[in-house]
Amino acid sequence: MPNGDIVTGCSDGVVRVFSASEDRWAPAEEIKAYEDQVASTSLPSQQVGDVKKSDLPGVEALSQPGKKAGEVKMIRNGDSAEAYQWNSPSGQWQKIGQVVDAVGAGRRQLYQGKEYDYVFDVDVQEGVPPLKLPYNASENPYSAATKFLESNDLPLSYLDEVVKFIEKNTAGVQLGGGTAEYSDPFTGASRYRAAPSNSSGGGSDFMDPFTGASRYRAPVAPAPAPVAASSDPWTGASRYSGGPSAPSSPPPSQPLPMQPMALPVKTPLTWRQANVSAMQGKLYQFDEVLRNEISTSSLSMYNQELNLIDETFVYLSQAVAKPDEASHSPPPGADHIDAIMALLERWPTSQRFPVIDLARLVTGFSPDSYANPDVRRRFFDALFQGAEWHEKWTMPIPKMRETNMLLLLRALANAFQEHATVGDGAWVQQIFDKLGEAPYMVFSKQPRIALATIPFNFSCLCLREPVDANLRTTHLALILEILSTERTESEAAYRALVALGNVVYVASTTSNPLSSVQVEQAKQALANLPTAFKEDRIRAMASTVRSML
Repeated sequence: MPNGDIVTGCSDGVVRVFSASEDRWAPAEEIKAYEDQVASTSLPSQQVGDVKKSDLPGVEALSQPGKKAGEVKMIRNGDSAEAYQWNSPSGQWQKIGQVVDAVGAGRRQLYQGKEYDYVFDVDVQEGVPPLKLPYNASENPYSAATKFLESNDLPLSYLDEVVKFIEKNTAGVQLGGGTAEYSDPFTGASRYRAAPSNSSGGGSDFMDPFTGASRYRAPVAPAPAPVAASSDPWTGASRYSGGPSAPSSPPPSQPLPMQPMALPVKTPLTWRQANVSAMQGKLYQFDEVLRNEISTSSLSMYNQELNLIDETFVYLSQAVAKPDEASHSPPPGADHIDAIMALLERWPTSQRFPVIDLARLVTGFSPDSYANPDVRRRFFDALFQGAEWHEKWTMPIPKMRETNMLLLLRALANAFQEHATVGDGAWVQQIFDKLGEAPYMVFSKQPRIALATIPFNFSCLCLREPVDANLRTTHLALILEILSTERTESEAAYRALVALGNVVYVASTTSNPLSSVQVEQAKQALANLPTAFKEDRIRAMASTVRSML
């Protein structure tokens, strides 16, 4: 529907509307009645794949948490086979029906002398006999779809449509006994599939919370508006609206408030929200595109890389869903970081953004993954290289390059979160030196805000531990560059201004004051702020910092 809701008509003759907007949901008792009705449904085995009841795990298998939202598991409950789906928000397995007619693995079909789990009839033209599409449950659906299109001289533009057909008719996941019960809905056993494209009934955990759709899109840049801290500080809404081709990324969970603040400000701002399933689906989709082209097949993920990337997604999906709880999966290690760096090094620019966005979540949720100094240095180097930071600066920046840079800047901001430590400061100096290479005015609004957040977050760390004098000079120079240049984006200016306030506060309360040259430079940067920005919070903060100088 035009408002993003989805209307369904099913075999029970009832039309239902599913919405991501809670204000349009049915009363709780009606949703409960619907869930009970779903749980009592009998699912034909053709819908979930042939299974042998004796091979299914028992009810105890439901004590193990799911790895992904929407993961489906089949169990044996007495003489019955039941299907359950993992509900991430509630952290529980939800019964979706009882499986009937599970006749075992013997139902195989012959096609051109070979046995297959499925042989589908595909109608491609009116009046023409249907084409045969053979498929085994152990196959990659993209590979099967590609072979089908090539063998029938059909254009590859139908690839996604054929994959969806296969997944719809095989339930999109491989179900059954043995190790399949632990399989990821994207990876199955050793393979991956397209991300799901439907929303969850009555809920939003399968819907992109920022675009309102199931695709991975970029935020637009609407005009700023005074809003509450619980909503998007730039749109005034609870989600982003999307553009056509780039990734969505959320605002910090705690934007700086519109009212004047008292110094020092101790809490960093981070970008830790994400639609992990959409991110994962896009990354795997890009990998499949590379794999299916002869000229780029060598760029696709190796099996070991695929396993490492998948394990990273498993950990992050749990961390994002329940950020205040310990994940059931082990956090990524140096090998996982190496896999991310390898993709950044060899993937084309236009297909790097989900990889950089994955790095954003790693810096936000798993700083120990790159705690080793050598790994950390190489990791940040790879991110800068992946975003083409060292390429020639042009105005305007090409859209895809700017998208990669935006995600890079948000990843760097996450690196300076509340529990980070400066240590010897070498890694921070490395980052600030590279940030100083970019002309600030070349960026649009969202990258400016992300860039200003980095020195602000670092200033929060400076409140807790001493910083080398040279590093403080570099840090201060970046802040003053933003304040001296910014004349249109008040949020970016305010974040840099609060960062300056924190730096001046530390200098005035310790035995390490700013030099006379630094004081004069700071006063000059503050001089024009009240004229350029009329907001009370900027004027009040500028006055406070000036008095401390």
